[in-house]
Amino acid sequence: MWASILKIFSDSPSQTKVVKFLLENGFGINENGKIICNGIEIPATHLGKATGTDRRVVDATAKRILETPLVREIFLNMRATPDITEIADKLNFAVITIYPKDAGEKGIVGAAIEVLTRHNLSIRQIFVTDPQLSEDPRLVIIVEKSMPAAVYEELRALPQVRKIVL
Repeated sequence: MWASILKIFSDSPSQTKVVKFLLENGFGINENGKIICNGIEIPATHLGKATGTDRRVVDATAKRILETPLVREIFLNMRATPDITEIADKLNFAVITIYPKDAGEKGIVGAAIEVLTRHNLSIRQIFVTDPQLSEDPRLVIIVEKSMPAAVYEELRALPQVRKIVL
């Protein structure tokens, strides 16, 4: 789906940058063509600065999204969710970041969850960066802080894993 969305904007590198930024951050569009995050409007000038474009590109991208049925409904209903990786330590959680050998391979998440479940670890949050939107896709799992060393070793030994960062 993401590839289809990005292809629609492939004729405009600036608009592609804006669309990619919106997708990566869970930003949507309201019926008035304003960029929103969970219903709160974000000024086009701020998004232009964040994407290295200007507000006119952001506004044109939003207008084009609303005019394109395939993506209109997606962006009208997009919601952002909190990412607690930066505060996990303060909450007494550990962050496990897994970089796969091949992000397109199936079963990466399931294999990692199986290891954590075997060790009776409680998962607080899990997310994956989409390989079509990220240059270095990864699986991020936030678990309770006290994690046995064997968990790291078992995750590292999974055939799908290229690298793990704790």
